[in-house]
Amino acid sequence: MAILVAAIMLATAPVRANETEITVGVYHFPPIASVNSDGKVEGFLGELLEVLEQIHPDVSFHIIHTSPKRRHLDFDAGLYDVIFFQSPDWGWTKKDVDITHPILADEELYVALKKPGRDSSFFDDLHNRSIVAISGYYYGFAGYETDNSVLEQKFNIEFSDSHARNMNLIKVDRPSVAEVAIVSHSYLQRHLARHPEDRDKLLISNEPDQRYQLSIIARKGGAASADQMLELLAPLVDNGRYRQLVENWGLQLPAGFLTSFEAP
Repeated sequence: MAILVAAIMLATAPVRANETEITVGVYHFPPIASVNSDGKVEGFLGELLEVLEQIHPDVSFHIIHTSPKRRHLDFDAGLYDVIFFQSPDWGWTKKDVDITHPILADEELYVALKKPGRDSSFFDDLHNRSIVAISGYYYGFAGYETDNSVLEQKFNIEFSDSHARNMNLIKVDRPSVAEVAIVSHSYLQRHLARHPEDRDKLLISNEPDQRYQLSIIARKGGAASADQMLELLAPLVDNGRYRQLVENWGLQLPAGFLTSFEAP
């Protein structure tokens, strides 16, 4: 029996030794990504990582649960090497990182309760509105400032970590707490699909708070470079599976992505 166990260990050792483990930082960013109570990543990213491991048996992804506020601190501390679907403008341009070209696109919209006489001009001056937002997110109206204390000096703003809570605050009509929420187009469409009755209750801005194109951020000298991440993604782009996954989650590809995508 001992000889058999030793033989099995020797047979499997080269596979384990050659496997590349990529540590991925993930925070609550629905429907793009979230982490459940078991520490498993869900949403579009969860499905994408599962497919990537299927087509690349020599690669595995280890998930590190971070938060919008901690994402940069945890990266600087070396807790993870790669984070998916980030705009370089979200605090990454001054860090020693590799950044892929954009691979995903979305936008964020203002949402309020629909009332008589209220139209999209309601969102013109957010300094006069009660705002509910996600702590640590970068917002266009705030000049991409993420310091809560600074934002509280400039706006009447409340912070949470839940889009669902923010939407509920809007719907219960508590103007002293929340008149305006900011949610992504993809999240809003999924919300309305689940709650079609809200279509007649909500006022949605015509112009977005921001449009963003999202990339993969990789640590220089880490487990995988930006180019290597694109190489892992390339088979899914070539066979159309990546586009299918994106569309299934109500997300968008950057303009010209399919015609210009070339793995390094």
